[in-house]
Amino acid sequence: MTATLIHPSPEKTTQRVVLSSISWQTYQSLLAEAGDNRSSRFSYFQEVLEIIMPSDLHETVNCLLKQFVTTLSDELKLKRKGFGSTTLNREDLKQGAEPDSCFYIQNVDRIRGRKINLSIDPPPDLIIEVDLTSPSTNRFSIYKNLGVPEIWRYLGETVQFFQFQNGEYVICECSATFPIVSSEIITQFLQMAETEDDMTIIDALRVWVREQLRSPENE
Repeated sequence: MTATLIHPSPEKTTQRVVLSSISWQTYQSLLAEAGDNRSSRFSYFQEVLEIIMPSDLHETVNCLLKQFVTTLSDELKLKRKGFGSTTLNREDLKQGAEPDSCFYIQNVDRIRGRKINLSIDPPPDLIIEVDLTSPSTNRFSIYKNLGVPEIWRYLGETVQFFQFQNGEYVICECSATFPIVSSEIITQFLQMAETEDDMTIIDALRVWVREQLRSPENE
């Protein structure tokens, strides 16, 4: 087993540990030992275990993006179930990941209870990944194999929308889950956090959505 600790810059304190030559059984044991009440995120792909310890900024961005999804689904009257950073494991693939946040929206009626079993359940419809100091590209490979249809990725102070098309993730202007919303709009509301509190931002998003719904093309 080889361990690599990647130290962040002083301004960004997200930490990343990479362990190679890790068996699936060891990965499962480490998950069990770590427990559910933790802030770290685990991902496992091709015998490499990555552990992310998110910074305050990382969690602030994640929290606001989660609120955006909640607000949009409320305003558009879409049912949802949020599963946070729950563990998404596929033992048959020997792969697993813990996203920053995930939601069931289109497939919400296919999920019973509050525990996901990907051997019988569909993957989450929407996943949020926040990249500050470490790329989520490895997790993208896992999400592709799991069949996750949409990812919102925060990178470089902007939000990108990815849709799973023809076996690959493709950057798209608009969300598949919320077609009235573009990545540019979400980025603009997210950037309001530099000067505004969360409630003000969410109220502004609600107003914007209602205006879109009243526009002639959406009537």
